[in-house]
Amino acid sequence: MMIISEPADVALAGIPAPAIALALLVAALVLFSFIIFRRIQVLRQGTPDPRFSNVGQRIWLALAYGFGQLRQPRYLVGGTIHILLFAGFMVLSVRSLTLLGRGFYSQFHLPFLTGSAASAYEILKDYTVFMVLVVCIVAIIRRAVFKPARYEHTSGRGHESEAYVILGLVSCLMITDMLFDGSALKGNGASDVGFFPAASLAATLMPAHLATLNALHIGGYWAHILIFLAFLNYLPMSKHFHVITAIPNVFFAKLEKGSIKPVRWETSDWMDLEECGVTRFKAFTWKHMLDFYSCADCGRCTDNCPANAVGRDLSPRMISIKARDYAYKYFPVFGTAQEPDSLEFVGDVITEKEIWACTTCGACERECPIFIEYIDKIVDMRRGLLDRGLLPQSLQKPMQQIKKKGNAYGGNKAKRSAWIKELEDVEVRELKPDDHADLLFFVDSCGSFDPRIQEISKSFARILTKTGFDFGILGQDETDSGNEIRRLGEEGLFEQVSQKNIEAFQARRFKEIVTFDPHAYNTIKNDYPVRFPISHSSRLLAGLLDHHKLKLSNDYIRDRIVTYHDPCYLGRHNGLYQEPRQVLRGIPGIELREMKRSFSRSFCCSGGGLLIWYENEEESERMGERRVRMAHEIGAQVIVTACPFCLINLEDAIKTTGNEGKIEVIDLVELVDRSML
Repeated sequence: MMIISEPADVALAGIPAPAIALALLVAALVLFSFIIFRRIQVLRQGTPDPRFSNVGQRIWLALAYGFGQLRQPRYLVGGTIHILLFAGFMVLSVRSLTLLGRGFYSQFHLPFLTGSAASAYEILKDYTVFMVLVVCIVAIIRRAVFKPARYEHTSGRGHESEAYVILGLVSCLMITDMLFDGSALKGNGASDVGFFPAASLAATLMPAHLATLNALHIGGYWAHILIFLAFLNYLPMSKHFHVITAIPNVFFAKLEKGSIKPVRWETSDWMDLEECGVTRFKAFTWKHMLDFYSCADCGRCTDNCPANAVGRDLSPRMISIKARDYAYKYFPVFGTAQEPDSLEFVGDVITEKEIWACTTCGACERECPIFIEYIDKIVDMRRGLLDRGLLPQSLQKPMQQIKKKGNAYGGNKAKRSAWIKELEDVEVRELKPDDHADLLFFVDSCGSFDPRIQEISKSFARILTKTGFDFGILGQDETDSGNEIRRLGEEGLFEQVSQKNIEAFQARRFKEIVTFDPHAYNTIKNDYPVRFPISHSSRLLAGLLDHHKLKLSNDYIRDRIVTYHDPCYLGRHNGLYQEPRQVLRGIPGIELREMKRSFSRSFCCSGGGLLIWYENEEESERMGERRVRMAHEIGAQVIVTACPFCLINLEDAIKTTGNEGKIEVIDLVELVDRSML
């Protein structure tokens, strides 16, 4: 029987194996520690960002989405490949630690791997090695031959070659492991080769010569160790830094969805700052810098970005990649950090067109498996642009109107409640200071001044009256909710309008605020410094149906196919997906079909507030037009939405796509009003 020598017992060039193992391990760990230290130094130069609250929830996120990979299956093929590779990484990390130890002592094993546990792990490990090698080959072929569109970098700034380097290194780790185990299997004459597919495959390809088997065994071992230590130090130097940072990035994820970060955390008065927002790389928070490190370059964010889909100059992925390239170049691991005076980060690296193209719909953030944040970064960069007086021409007029009159429509505040005079048999109270009502109906600017959206206001007033609610409105004491103002970067104006509304709320007594505008709902709920109980109309209507206080007929939509368009600020930002559908299902006999982009993957129509006024000449088509085509593809004759801005955009898109008279858009509130028994 042949006997294979163990690496720890074989000297190389007269040097004992343990000495070589120690030198390699120390050198690798010192280098790795230095690289990580330098990378962390960059994070330490970022601005503050409190991310240590709700530790229990953060641990759950890390376990479920970091280790559990819950978002990966949203892309079934790529997600499955990633899950298998990650699972292999977790299983084989124990193997790598064991092999490192076996360079010092031939019988080394981890304390928990003895007896039957060790035998079971050896079998699991071998199947895992075989599986990971196959997955790597599939991933390489997929990238090289099938070339998924989301991996492409139209700007030419991608890191495609690094993916092949990583997949190649991982494949080499698997092959050297197979050489190490296969040579031992054949040389020691083990009989149970059926349990070990990877080692058995390697063994069948090896010659039955003891000296050759020993050479393959020792060579495979040291090749594996060298590749493993090189791989460890390559990760933080490449785009695959996410292998190390992804789980910490998920742990430090933003917990309050729908909100916008303040201008500067831990600053009592942002007006005292030298700059508002972000114009320089160092003005990002440390967590946002960690986002740049963590980007896996998978392209899911850009693949789901509606602005990118219609040809706008925006790729969320490229924001992360360009920022990471900037950090790697001007804050190098080896050398002195030196940002160039001639290069402006906001303007040259990240362009104004990219920054203003974003609709803040949140599709990119919802898709990212590593929980990278984009909206807060975009808003911070917009703040920086506004601080320099750089606001797109098309947005200047509505912004000025809000400053002067409290709304983007230029309407006189005394006429905010003029729409109630057109109601018949419905009395809408204007609540004065100290007045009381069960519900405070927050109408917002569009519901007060836009003639089309006033119809929704009237419908909602009729519903509230018919279902017996005691409600009222603020009338001229109401001002714009400020959702879009803040997301366009005008922090000072947001503080003014929000404070006026807060004072109006506090001067009255009510149980709850209710609004049909998701944007008003979002900002009052998530952005105002004083929190008030608030509900969206869809939730209120669903509750009425549950309690049998509302009955609906199908007279208005009988024999018509209906689809529902999820507004971004109702769905992705606030998680209200089922309530509107519950209301629709309350209509007897309704035929409700879902578009291919619905629920958390709903396609933004670009109708958010002031962005209705934003002019973008780069679009190949408007987002609303693409959304209408999605509805047409499933044969929908009625598009129901629950956002006034979506309604405006989609109605306009129906005309420009030639679907006038074929497809109708209606707000959920209007549909209920027309269907009430």
